[in-house]
Amino acid sequence: MAREVRGVPGRDFGVEDVRGEFPQELEIVPLKEPPDAEVRVPGSKSITNRALILAALAAGRSVISNPLFSDDTFWLMRALVDLGFEVFADAPGRRIEVVGLGGEIPAEEADVFVGNAGTAARFLPPFLALGRGTYRVDGTARMRERPVADLVDSLRALGVRVDYEDREGRFPLIVRGGGIPGSAATVSGEKSSQFLSGLLLAAPYAGDGLRLEVSGRLVSRPYVEITARMMRSFGATVEREGGVYRVPPGTYRARHYAVEPDASAASYFFAAAAVTGGRVRVPGLSPDAMQGDLGFVRVLERMGCQVAFDAGAVEVRGPERLRGVDADMGDISDTMMTLAAIAPFADGPTTITNVGHTRHQETDRVFAVARELSRLGVPVEEGEDCLRIIPKGGVRGALVRTYDDHRMAMSFAVVGLVAGGIRIEDPACVAKTLPSYFGLLEGLRD
Repeated sequence: MAREVRGVPGRDFGVEDVRGEFPQELEIVPLKEPPDAEVRVPGSKSITNRALILAALAAGRSVISNPLFSDDTFWLMRALVDLGFEVFADAPGRRIEVVGLGGEIPAEEADVFVGNAGTAARFLPPFLALGRGTYRVDGTARMRERPVADLVDSLRALGVRVDYEDREGRFPLIVRGGGIPGSAATVSGEKSSQFLSGLLLAAPYAGDGLRLEVSGRLVSRPYVEITARMMRSFGATVEREGGVYRVPPGTYRARHYAVEPDASAASYFFAAAAVTGGRVRVPGLSPDAMQGDLGFVRVLERMGCQVAFDAGAVEVRGPERLRGVDADMGDISDTMMTLAAIAPFADGPTTITNVGHTRHQETDRVFAVARELSRLGVPVEEGEDCLRIIPKGGVRGALVRTYDDHRMAMSFAVVGLVAGGIRIEDPACVAKTLPSYFGLLEGLRD
């Protein structure tokens, strides 16, 4: 039976319970033999959160099937409830229902907390501009360090009234509704693609639609393509010519939307096959999947893995020895850390480039990866937007700091499948996007 989203994460989704299951650190026991496994990963966080925004903006009741239930998706659902929307979550049934109001926001005043959920934090300000009142958006201490000025500058250029409550360029934000009166703006794409995605999601309800021009290099471009494809599936028109996106006025239609399995989450299990010489198959993903992070398997191919797509699944088989590669990870940077974790087991150096923007995510990811690999005895050269990892002398056991970053915990746990003595600090931080991660990892032993 569906449950209305109220209360704390643990009460509704088991997230709080997941955090309580783990000690302060968790040792990863190396696999005794290469895995031969099928791993079913839950729905994509990025797609789930986009679907929630689109459903809330649509007219009528939408059903989202196979969504992700995690900290990040909880905070967005909680925000929608605080804004007066009807949201019903059924975690056992893998289903969320949202009653949208055709671009209207019920609450005329709300204090919205987004935790450290970057998508929620960047999608909500343009969404809130469509309301009639005053809204405050805030998050954790780390969220208050993450950049938001590029989004605010674009909103102001569109005539939206947005103020910083405290520090310039940082959360909390005060958004005053009244609509989006402007029709054109420039959006910087160098720090996050989420700024552009947030504006696009709200664009059909701007008075004259929007023309958005990207300035600078657009990082994580595939995520913007996910946004555009999902907007079209909910009934909007999105046109792109080069770095210019045009969205005419319109409305979203309520619908049943099925969420793809999370390709970023799948990367850890593909990496496990790669580094152990095993086989892992993830059903539900296909060559026409929306998520750019599925491109990680092409990097694995260059490292010597065999990759096969068949009947709605992706399978990776690892080689006897991985090859080092040079990889531009700008478009698939959420898998940068997965690559870095297996690079010490390759037969030569691996160079990762175009990842400077990840310094502004859950933690400074370039710094964190370099620091923790060094702690494991792996030589690393750190640049402003790159890493060079040099296999030399093996990997020694140590406690890996995770910096409250789910991807640090999940990536470095893969190291522990091969090297002994790897302990993960604060393993419960995986609840941000994949509460079941360590259980799925243990499944590789079956």
